[in-house]
Amino acid sequence: MAGEKLREGFTTGTAAAGAAKAAALTLLGGAVPGTVDVPLPNGSRMSLAVAEARREGDGAAACIIKDGGDDPDATHGARIGCRVTRRAEAGIALDGGEGVGRVTLPGLPVPVGQAAINPAPRQQIIAALTEAARQCGYGGGLAAVVTVEGGEAIAKRTLNPRLGIVGGISILGVSGIVRPFSHEAWKASIAEALDVAKALGHGTVGFSTGRRSEAFLRSLYPDLPETACVQAADFFAFALAEAARREFAAIVWAAFPGKLVKMAQGLPNTHAHKGETDFSALADWCALAGWPEDLARQAATANTARHAFEIAPSAEAKRALAELLAGEALAHMRRFAGGSPAITLVVFDFDGVMLTRGGAASPGPI
Repeated sequence: MAGEKLREGFTTGTAAAGAAKAAALTLLGGAVPGTVDVPLPNGSRMSLAVAEARREGDGAAACIIKDGGDDPDATHGARIGCRVTRRAEAGIALDGGEGVGRVTLPGLPVPVGQAAINPAPRQQIIAALTEAARQCGYGGGLAAVVTVEGGEAIAKRTLNPRLGIVGGISILGVSGIVRPFSHEAWKASIAEALDVAKALGHGTVGFSTGRRSEAFLRSLYPDLPETACVQAADFFAFALAEAARREFAAIVWAAFPGKLVKMAQGLPNTHAHKGETDFSALADWCALAGWPEDLARQAATANTARHAFEIAPSAEAKRALAELLAGEALAHMRRFAGGSPAITLVVFDFDGVMLTRGGAASPGPI
């Protein structure tokens, strides 16, 4: 990346895992730790400074200051806390308290009614608590409640209210690490990755929006090397134009339904802050895909694009919608790329099942 490297930070999930482990060590071991070492969802580890840890009645509480790195988000500097107590039942019970949002609408990775702690950080927090219990020789159950000081106010600067997450922020983090999302920096990283792929002689470049879609793409195309794969995030038009400018013979792009709808709309940038999902258009596409009229109308009031796909009357209807949207998206992709490379668009469901593959019959010479 051009210029000075931006400093990475850590996610709210990592902060919560650190607070949980510090609280558990304080409760079970008696000593207040100055730092804690926590597991990350990506398999690595991170050491965090403990801002505060103390005994509190029948439990213990601790706090970690969230650090968003050189591209801080709304949660940068937030005090992410956790209170841990013993419980009679075996295992670990995890919930959200003050400042942690609660899910009220479908279409999110967390069921309605639960605290907005996403699956990856939930597992991360439980793993950190399990480590603390093992370290202290404790074999009983634990109850942990994650809190965020001022979380309800912070959430107003996020998309949570529109998504039906009330009362606070979400605890997030697929990798556990926050990589700076400066637009110019990310564009530069895309351009550099394409330069490397070209220099290595790759004929095809594989785009994805992130790690999960890239993993599914490489599973589908095992001959596609890592150096030919570029995480383009939301820079839809930019990535395609840059690949075409470098004269790659073929482009294959992996997408999930949420981004697919915005690609079908022809949005150059698919980030939520750059363009909202057009649910009215989505409802029309559902009708064109042959959905029953009442379900097509429901799509117009869906909470998220994921929610709209979840209300599909059948797997066939879901695939029909994905195929129709992919056709719309491919037209925009060819426009953004100038029409020269062979383009393939692969759409995966949220569990990795391929819904459709459109465009070029194969991604071309790798």
